[in-house]
Parts: sequence; structure tokens; C-alpha cells
Amino acid sequence: MRPARAPPGCGRLLAAGLRPLLGCPRPPPGRGVAGRWPSPGLRVPEAAEAERLVQEARRAGGPLRRFIACPRLARTVQRCLWAARGPQPVVLECGPGPGILTRTLLNAGVRVVALESHSAFLPNLQSLENSLDGQLKVIYGDFFRLDPLVTGTVKPPAVCSDKLFEAMGVAAVPWRADVPVKVFGILPQKKERNTLWRLLFILYECSSIFRYGRVELNIFISEKEYKVLTAKPGESRAYQALSVLCQVGCEIQLLHMEPWSSFVTNLKNKGLAVSKSMWLPNDHLCLVRLTPQRDLFSEGLKPTNSATFIFMVKQCLAKRKSRLTDRLNSWSLDNSGQLLKALEIPTDVETGNLYPEDYKRLFEALQNCSVFTESWFHDEVLESIRNINL
Repeated sequence: MRPARAPPGCGRLLAAGLRPLLGCPRPPPGRGVAGRWPSPGLRVPEAAEAERLVQEARRAGGPLRRFIACPRLARTVQRCLWAARGPQPVVLECGPGPGILTRTLLNAGVRVVALESHSAFLPNLQSLENSLDGQLKVIYGDFFRLDPLVTGTVKPPAVCSDKLFEAMGVAAVPWRADVPVKVFGILPQKKERNTLWRLLFILYECSSIFRYGRVELNIFISEKEYKVLTAKPGESRAYQALSVLCQVGCEIQLLHMEPWSSFVTNLKNKGLAVSKSMWLPNDHLCLVRLTPQRDLFSEGLKPTNSATFIFMVKQCLAKRKSRLTDRLNSWSLDNSGQLLKALEIPTDVETGNLYPEDYKRLFEALQNCSVFTESWFHDEVLESIRNINL
């Protein structure tokens, strides 16, 4: 029997340490209804066995990570990710570790691409991949080190999004099309805020994974960061630039809240390592769905000027009790009062009391002002934002 031919571009993938999907990336004709694969009936290890696998991997070192070890929690996440009927996009599972969620998703008929950065977990995942007929794809890489700002060859576990999506068999779609990929992951605790900022920046810039369309993020984040993302104007401790930019850019859904104790860490003492929070509740990890808005971009807000919008919001909310007119006047905008009246925004409003949609309307109106677009924004400021590199 002649071996199957690899699709075009395989040489570049193999050179990057990625193995391409052979043939058509869609499920075979024998799959079940509603676009799902037939359940392979895999055994899902109990929590004690998963914890043992994590502790064995800990001996190889690595940064603090959390894993889903409880089959009950895995089933809950699976239902959250795959609630809708009909054909669903592939799930990119970031950091599957012992593979409890991986097996649960596969048993539910989901096509999974597992992106794992720790070599100790790869043999079990690859053995599982080899036992299935294309439903699982395992790739060595780290989602949170995607598209690093380096010159030359990218060394694994860092990975380039174009090679990753080519290996997944996923092509770019128009921005207003349906979601092409669902991403699941648990954000690294020590870089949680920086990771959120970087994801927002590439979203507004339509770069990295968002060059392929409105990629849906399903991420576990700390409860305190969820409170920031969903904060409302007037909530002085929580309402920040991150709140505005996330609410303008994404539809935010809270899918599930789970106590920290339900997750397994790779710490030597098996501790929970819960980050402290003085002002906001932080008793849970929150599974949050961030779906990019179809109508995010307009004549005024585009990927090419989105860095200006991000910096404008950051500047306005640097002092949340300052008046918006004072901030606009500091940018040499002489007619700020008239502009706010035209937008039906109170002239005495504080920056911390302005709604996210009003920040977007304000930015779109300011695009017609040459003073705003030319005099206050400097290349070095743009560069400082662009170089958010994890």
C-alpha cells in the first residue's frame, strides 16, 4: 500500500517540529450526527491517577501550572464548550497535561488539537493520538508563547500561529464569519494580567491567531481578573482600561466558577498557590468565554489605528477621577466641550464613569480631528505597547 501523501507545506511544518494533518482535516464520513465524531469510549482516569501523572512530570521542572484532574470538572467544561447543536469548530486545548479534559472531549465527539509544552506529558498524549483515526492532533508547543517577538528561527515550545493553524488544517475566514476555532486554556497565574493584555492587543490588531477570524477564547482566569474584565463605570477599584477594552472588543460570558482546590498544581508541596487579593473576591477560578465582536471594527476604529485607541483608553483611565474634558484639553483639543455635547456625553463626566461604548464613539469622533491624530501620539508610545511579549 502506498503511504498517504502529506498536504502542501509539510516541509516547513516538519522543520518547525509540527506534524501536519494528513488528508482532509474534517471528520470521516462515518462520524455521528450534528458534525460530531463517534465516541471512542476512552477511559478517563480518576483524579488520584491524574495527580500522580502531574507529580511525575514535576520532577522535570517547569513553571507553576494548574491542571484539570477531576473527571466531574472535565465533564462540566466539556458541556460549556460544546453546548450548541450542529457542526462545531475544532477545540485547541492549551496545556492538556494529564489529558483528563482531552479524553472527556474526545468521548463527546469533539475534534481536539492538544498543544502541550511539557515533554513529560507528550508520550501519553501521542499514544492516545495514535490510537484514534484523526480525531486528536498533538503538537509540542506553548500557546502562551505564541508568536514571540524574536528574529530568526522560533524554537519550541514557542510556536508561530501560521504554522500552528496550518498543522491544524484551519484556514482564515472573514472577520464577520462564524468562529473558526475554540481555544481552551488556564491562564498562567504569574503572567495572568500580561497575558490578557497581549490577547487584547492582538485581537484589536487582527494579528497572530486573530488573522484567522474571530477565534473564541474559553479561559480559566482568577475571580479578581474576571471582576476587572466585567466591571462597570463607577466601580472605582475594578473599572480599568482592561475593562473598557475587553467589553468593547468581546462578548464576555461567565460559563462556570470552580474553587481553586478543584485544580491540581505541579508544586512540590501540592499547594494551591492562590494569589492574594485585598479589594476583590478571589475564591474561584472562572471559566470565561471571550468571543470577539462581529462589529468591532468600523470606519473610525480599524486594526491599523487600534493601538491609538488602546493608548487613549489607558491615558483616560490612568486617573479615573479626572474630568474627561481636562484629559481632552491636555491633548490640545480646543473644542472638547462641543465634541462631548455632540456625542451626548456630559461635559463634567469623570473618566472612570464613562461607558465602554462611549469611549469607542469618542475615539471614532476624534479620528476627524487632526490635532488628536498627529500631535499627541508618538511612535515610542506605540512601540512600548506593541512590545508586550511574554
